[in-house]
Amino acid sequence: MAFLLCASAFLAAAPPRRVVSQAVGTDDLLMAVAEPSQIAALSHLGHDPRYAPSVAKAKRFPALRNSTAEEILRFRPDLVVTTGYAPPESLVLLRRAGVKVHVIQRFERLDEVLGSLRELGRLLGREAAADAVVKATETRVATLRQRLEGVKPVRVMSAGIYPFVSGADTSFQDICDHAGAVNAAAEAGLRGIVPMPGEQPLTWRVSVLIGPSEPGKDLAPQLKNLSPYRFLPALKQGRVVTVPGALLAATSHRRVEAYEWVARALHPERFP
Repeated sequence: MAFLLCASAFLAAAPPRRVVSQAVGTDDLLMAVAEPSQIAALSHLGHDPRYAPSVAKAKRFPALRNSTAEEILRFRPDLVVTTGYAPPESLVLLRRAGVKVHVIQRFERLDEVLGSLRELGRLLGREAAADAVVKATETRVATLRQRLEGVKPVRVMSAGIYPFVSGADTSFQDICDHAGAVNAAAEAGLRGIVPMPGEQPLTWRVSVLIGPSEPGKDLAPQLKNLSPYRFLPALKQGRVVTVPGALLAATSHRRVEAYEWVARALHPERFP
């Protein structure tokens, strides 16, 4: 009996061997921490460079065709890593099938992302790998902070072809906090990603617009056809910074690259 109890405890504590990621952000976290042999499949967007920062690495692994529970179960996972915005019906079905589901709820701030990395490392039996990624990320952030010490923050606003703007409590705010920028929408009291508030941005004294770049597409000409951007001096004077969309929207530690990208654009004198 004692032997059986010990064996059961060992099996319960054994790290998962077939892990499926359901979102691009969890793809990045999983690839950063897991043993390659633990990864059964990545998200259905994991091979798309428009959304995935780590496409070259991601293509070493299979990708889901969609995010349904049926598709995920095709890979026989013993753990699914997903986010709070995953389809709730798929999570219910996965749990009913006896699959462990790990949901990452928060990723707007870097400390939340690094906490998720450490938690995932514990789940996978890869604590040392997670700690190494966290320390490397924190070192890059500290180096950037030193470079930007004493700079005058630049007033910025998120921009894109869809009628939304990013306020406080967003990943865009996190980028601003680390890149020597003031998020004008947050300063105006907006929280989250919200519909564009009419002509209010015309009073925000925005110096630079920051938006996503896509191969073969120039954001600035597209903004010239959209309100309120077309009325902003920042656009008229060509003060538009574009960041690869996959980095700008990153919900993983890869967001640090967006910090550095924006910081270089706003404060080039600090990057000789």
